[in-house]
Amino acid sequence: MITHFQWSPLYKKAALPGWRISFYFKGTHYDGIYHNNGRIEWGTQAPPKDNEDLILSQIQDLMLYHVYE
Repeated sequence: MITHFQWSPLYKKAALPGWRISFYFKGTHYDGIYHNNGRIEWGTQAPPKDNEDLILSQIQDLMLYHVYE
């Protein structure tokens, strides 16, 4: 499960889509850029492949709730 999820606009003074995201999953910190098409550019570390689908699904739900609602 994702914990400590945070997001912020990628561009402070523009209405362009894109958000910086960060969170913890199983005690490991991950960060990246969430694009408006749902693609994520991972920062320093990408999540393990066996958990990637679960993480992407949870991030989609969180972004729908926080940003698109």
